[in-house]
Amino acid sequence: MPTQYQYLLRAAEADGPTPPEKLARVRFARSASAPLSPEVHKAFEELFGLVLIETMGLTECSAQITSNPQPPRVLKYGSPGKGYGNEVAILGPDNREVPRMASGEIAIRGDNVFRLYLKNPEATREAFTPDGWFLTGDLGHMDADGYIYVTGRRKELIIKGGENIAPREIDEALLLHPEVVEAAAFAVPCPDYGQRVEAGMKLTDRSAVGEPELIKLCRAQVGPFKAPDRVHILPDLPKGPSGKVQRLKLAEMVGAGA
Repeated sequence: MPTQYQYLLRAAEADGPTPPEKLARVRFARSASAPLSPEVHKAFEELFGLVLIETMGLTECSAQITSNPQPPRVLKYGSPGKGYGNEVAILGPDNREVPRMASGEIAIRGDNVFRLYLKNPEATREAFTPDGWFLTGDLGHMDADGYIYVTGRRKELIIKGGENIAPREIDEALLLHPEVVEAAAFAVPCPDYGQRVEAGMKLTDRSAVGEPELIKLCRAQVGPFKAPDRVHILPDLPKGPSGKVQRLKLAEMVGAGA
């Protein structure tokens, strides 16, 4: 998962990179479970001389649904790749496919997709379209070459003043700071805008960076409207069994908006 690559990079900075001869039998590295920051992706490949392949999977789809290809085929940073072993589409609110580069919900169809939620017919009906697409709950778009770009979860979308803000955009801006190991933006209630942005993060050991510097960095990347009003520096971020950060639990944990 992406956090492990952050730790490998930090260890290499402290102890020096692994000698090339010790990696001679390693064909490639793989990242899944959560979005991989393009900056971490590139830094890992440069430092270790290995191809890092980002993929995406869901339990309901027997795990992997997309993958970047191995060289010499094109690998795209910031994308978990194309659909493999199943169909992938981006659907709009009417459950119809949207044009390339348009935002919508990522949907999957194929023999690897589960049939139903056990003893929960209502959840099953909500999860599938009439023509058999499984609605993943992930938001994103597809480029002209068929590569998927994930912007966030439908339930985690931040709606500030009527504008949709993808949490991942905030995460990646904060991860540009070399002392940020993990970052996760989330919504909190706001009497003026409906919701506003805050973020939780984990820093490197002995980091001295503070909240003002991190907010300033984020504002420079995404603008004042999208940047978090507060950041919470934590020893660790809450995660589920697969390693994904649980944004909704993070908001509860820090008492955001209180």
